[in-house]
Amino acid sequence: MANYESVLIARQDLGASQVNSLVSDLSEVIKKEGGEVVKTDNWGLKNLAYRIKKNRKGYYVLLNIVAPAKAIFEYERLIRLNEDVIRYMTVKVDEFNNETASDEEVAQIEEA
Repeated sequence: MANYESVLIARQDLGASQVNSLVSDLSEVIKKEGGEVVKTDNWGLKNLAYRIKKNRKGYYVLLNIVAPAKAIFEYERLIRLNEDVIRYMTVKVDEFNNETASDEEVAQIEEA
């Protein structure tokens, strides 16, 4: 099984609980196909650099996934069908980046 990092952007008008249920549904699909979601990192509501499908903001979520390719195909198929997800990107990686930025580092990056 390979390692994947997947980032998805959900619509801004969803609530945090709706985004969490969307992520849990997608995680269940990966588990059914023989994979595992190692880590879920919810980045929250962020401004987009440009409008995407009339949205100026979106909920960003990062998933670290260990799964066979078949599970990733099914995961991406369901994301494409879901109207709440406005963008997604899944990348195969050799190993996961375990560095997580603290709140202070994120604030410094946003100020720059």
